[in-house]
Amino acid sequence: MTESEQLLARVADKARNTRPWGWTALPEPVEADTLTRAEAALGFHLPPLLADLYLRIGDGGFGPEYGLLPLLDSPPSGEPAAVVQYLANRKSSRKDPDWPWPEGVLPISHWGCAMYACVDCHSPQAPVLLFEPNAGDCEHSWFVDAPTLTDWLQAWVDGTGWYEEMNEELEMTPWAQFRIRTAPPAHAS
Repeated sequence: MTESEQLLARVADKARNTRPWGWTALPEPVEADTLTRAEAALGFHLPPLLADLYLRIGDGGFGPEYGLLPLLDSPPSGEPAAVVQYLANRKSSRKDPDWPWPEGVLPISHWGCAMYACVDCHSPQAPVLLFEPNAGDCEHSWFVDAPTLTDWLQAWVDGTGWYEEMNEELEMTPWAQFRIRTAPPAHAS
């Protein structure tokens, strides 16, 4: 069994045995056509591990705090699905250039107070970023939560994430790629 398979098994076990706030049951996994429709709407592919979470474990409803957002369809609770939230954030950033949302950065989990855990789907490492807009300005609202999605999931199953009571004092690194990833495209002469 590969490391990825072992991690998926551990995540699946914890997902079956814990419920994040607001979820009463683990949703069924998405079908392959749902993933295809989601990626078409986004305009990019999900990292393989993130796709496997939705295809093999459930359509959200597991993970730290409020759990992963559903992929494409909003649940009865009214929390927007990841794709819907991403598209809304991108549209909003076109209207308000002071708060740009980076292309390819998919919100996957809501922390409350407008904070989101997001996966950088354009990076091969699939880092998980924390968007914390309560800091005051957009540039200082992005942090590296985990260098990879694998690390983020391992922290959840091991109980070592920053959101755990014993780890609340952990400092997060600002996301150095923010300016690069949100700069307007250079105009060709």
